[in-house]
Amino acid sequence: MNQQLEKIADAYRAAYVAHDPRLAPIAGNVRFTENCVEMDFPDASWDAVTREVGPALTLSDATTGQVGIFTAVMMNDTPGFLAVRLKVKDGVIAEIEHVLSTRRLLSGPPTPIGDVHSFAHDPDLESEVPASRRDTRDEMVRLSDGYFSTLENNTGEIRGTRFAADTKRFENGMEFADVERLFRLGNYRFNARVRDREYFLVDEPRGLVMCRAFIDHKGVLDSFTLTDGTEKKSIFREPHSWSVFELFKIQGGSITSIEATFIAVPYNLRSPWTLRPWRLHPDR
Repeated sequence: MNQQLEKIADAYRAAYVAHDPRLAPIAGNVRFTENCVEMDFPDASWDAVTREVGPALTLSDATTGQVGIFTAVMMNDTPGFLAVRLKVKDGVIAEIEHVLSTRRLLSGPPTPIGDVHSFAHDPDLESEVPASRRDTRDEMVRLSDGYFSTLENNTGEIRGTRFAADTKRFENGMEFADVERLFRLGNYRFNARVRDREYFLVDEPRGLVMCRAFIDHKGVLDSFTLTDGTEKKSIFREPHSWSVFELFKIQGGSITSIEATFIAVPYNLRSPWTLRPWRLHPDR
């Protein structure tokens, strides 16, 4: 964590709700995207937001100059869960990336979204990890990436990660328990790919990793069998993708909590921030 970066994040939140960029150190040539669309700043929810519901969860990484914010907002009578990435250079915000999830933006099945007024972040996310239970930056990223490798083509195998027994996942304000059990059942077999994974923020004192990724559903899987023999029908009946900001809490070599904000996007959409082209067949 870094106090200077997190003060900038607080100023950004205040400026955003007030519709006044002058309240935060935002570069005149700032690059801005919301829900994978690049546009002039300010625009989109910067004009529409009416109040922050919060509480906000802020994390930071002085090594990369990145700040993350997970919060909830209202746009008149429309609630939304907002995740933000800020890139700070020389004390000025040079990049702003929003993922803003509302019911309309989750029209693809399923529709996991909670109540912004009752949602609270897992308090464990904000707490510092005791020095004896901290993992290295590389190990934290490796365990986070293992989560996505397990989610991709989920067959019941845990690939390159570990979970605490009570690990929970929060998706757009909805709580899901039994994280490892559902993975071992192969419950997410319909996830064909998790691509364009970028781990841009590691908050070492808090044990947090924030990343961007896209989860692709090809829509060709009709039904499948869980590892306990149960037959299950895929909920995805056509090509479809999720765009996600995901946050992992890691301590003692295991993922202990997960929070994600995501939206439905056209199949195979890529982020304007992704520098390295992704190819299904890299040899072509």
